[in-house]
Amino acid sequence: MASLDVSRGVCALVPGLQHWLENAFYMVRIVDAQSPRERDERRVLLATEIGHATHRDILINLIDGMPSLVPAANGLPARVAFGLEDMGFAFALIAELARPASVPAVGDAASARLMTLAGRVARSDATVLIQGDTGTGKEGMARFLHAQSGRISHDFIAVNCAALPETMMEAMLFGHKKGSFTGAANASDGLFLAADGGTLFLDEIAELPLPLQAKLLRALQEGEVLPVGATHPVPVNVRIIAACNRDLAAEVAAGRFREDLYWRLNVMPLELRPLVERAGDVTAIAAAMLLRHQDFVWPTVAALDKLAAHVWPGNARELGNVLQRAIVLRDGDRIDADDLHIVGAPQLRVVGAAPAPTEPVRLRDVAHQSKLEAVRAALRETDGHRAAAARKLGISERTLRYRLAEMRELAAA
Repeated sequence: MASLDVSRGVCALVPGLQHWLENAFYMVRIVDAQSPRERDERRVLLATEIGHATHRDILINLIDGMPSLVPAANGLPARVAFGLEDMGFAFALIAELARPASVPAVGDAASARLMTLAGRVARSDATVLIQGDTGTGKEGMARFLHAQSGRISHDFIAVNCAALPETMMEAMLFGHKKGSFTGAANASDGLFLAADGGTLFLDEIAELPLPLQAKLLRALQEGEVLPVGATHPVPVNVRIIAACNRDLAAEVAAGRFREDLYWRLNVMPLELRPLVERAGDVTAIAAAMLLRHQDFVWPTVAALDKLAAHVWPGNARELGNVLQRAIVLRDGDRIDADDLHIVGAPQLRVVGAAPAPTEPVRLRDVAHQSKLEAVRAALRETDGHRAAAARKLGISERTLRYRLAEMRELAAA
């Protein structure tokens, strides 16, 4: 968990910031602006407290009018100015400005709890299995686990098993001797040995063919690999993090994945929920993505409402595409709701008690829209806790999972 100091003046001016930062996986410490500090500490201070600031700090100013961000430069701290209307996104922006590069962007209480669990898992040397839909951040989680582990001084090697040529999978993973097959003009260590002492991230693990699964199982059990064409195994010290966007237990039941390998990988399971179930993360991820662009653009409240209402069948990847298009195609100085060209799902905004569609409804009927909004509201109110949300809706947790899957399918239709 990242730590961040916040001045008493900031807490008095914007008391909601501490709560947002805690949901964003920060350990917040309230300090006096002038109190002594460690060399690398970062603080959030009022603009009027600039005399106590370093270039690492973030200065905030509550204003009337257009929000602004001035990045840190020339030895001066970053400055964020915003009004009451833009306070929600400003909080997310402050969190992302201070976030270490190895920590994924989160703004949802349930996601912060998952990150806390992941931090504990990282400190062990156990094999980890990360499951979640495409675009939910599996590689980001794997990099976080490596960064928080005792292997940080060694390499993190990521490989997408689905992208490996089937005829070369074994040689690429375990290495090969010179002349061991046609075209092997030189020997190669392979990815396991490349990650020796560090972490090997095997994404899309379900794509490995069954014969290679058996060899992977032996490598995990014995701590050694047998390069193609070799007669003696080579010891290797690697932590394995595997990921899959399919239900690996179902793959085992269907006979497409070895049961013994499944249990060898599933020592420390982590499940990443779809973005539709992580309402607070949408704003955090949007802030992180917008900060990566050279010319930062503030979204309006209407734009954020539209982002919050979408189902996100493509998860963070879809969100990134939507924001990229909005930056290029926007009409004004800010990203407004009309600049967000979201394809495939209705957008609902609540006016009073009745939901009003802001775009033509293309799904089966209004009942599906109401169902979606009810499920989203229940998940928001329970911080994404499925069992609690199901109880609130008066349905079983299994039915809730079915509804979420149905909505993602409808959104992609």
